Amino acid sequence: MNLEGASAIVTGGASGIGEASARQLAAKGAKVVIADLNEEAGQAVASELGGLFVKCDVSSEEDGAAAVAAASEMGPLRALVNSAGLGAAARTVDRNNQPMPQATFDFVIKVNLMGSFNMLRQSAAAMAQTEPVDADGSRGAIVNMASAAAFDGQIGQAAYSASKGGIVGMTLPIARDLSAVGVRVNTIAPGLIDTPIYGEGEQSEKFKDHLGQSVLFPKRLGSAEELAFMVLDVITNPYMNGETIRVDGGIRMPPK
Repeated sequence: MNLEGASAIVTGGASGIGEASARQLAAKGAKVVIADLNEEAGQAVASELGGLFVKCDVSSEEDGAAAVAAASEMGPLRALVNSAGLGAAARTVDRNNQPMPQATFDFVIKVNLMGSFNMLRQSAAAMAQTEPVDADGSRGAIVNMASAAAFDGQIGQAAYSASKGGIVGMTLPIARDLSAVGVRVNTIAPGLIDTPIYGEGEQSEKFKDHLGQSVLFPKRLGSAEELAFMVLDVITNPYMNGETIRVDGGIRMPPK
């Protein structure tokens, strides 16, 4: 798919995988909306890329609509990257035999799963109203971000794994739904990726080196840029549809 002159939305685009994806989309000629809660970083990235920042809680219907409207003003919406997400480590029953607060589970599901669907449904509706770009009737492509935790969830990851497993589970049925309007849907499941979540400094680097030893090959954390390569591939390859792709160096996560 040719992205020149089209618009794209990247949720969580102010940092990490989202930022790397936004940069690669912009390099292909897309006008990118950075949809994020971090105003300072989001504005900086959007300004550098010649795009637009929209403060966005992905689980908010109103915020999602604002991001879609902003993108549609810049050009026909052709791509959505659902990269916003969070985690909250908690055991189902803790060491004091107390249950995980239901609110903790609900919050992770709300942001990661419900937020992804909110942005997806609104973006797909906007894409459906554009003119096809080719003889196949293609109108757009959506990439969701799951995680290796969808398959190999660790101790304390019940909420996170459930949210990412939900994203994997909805990929094919949504791809089937949207085939009628020429919109493709794929999901990427990253493994251990070097993002700002690990912090900075000597201790952080030692911790990341230790984590990298559990990766099959290469024995290191992946980079946000490497994930963004796959994001761009599944957006631009017109025959990629309904798939979940692990990008994880072959890792299979241990229980802890």
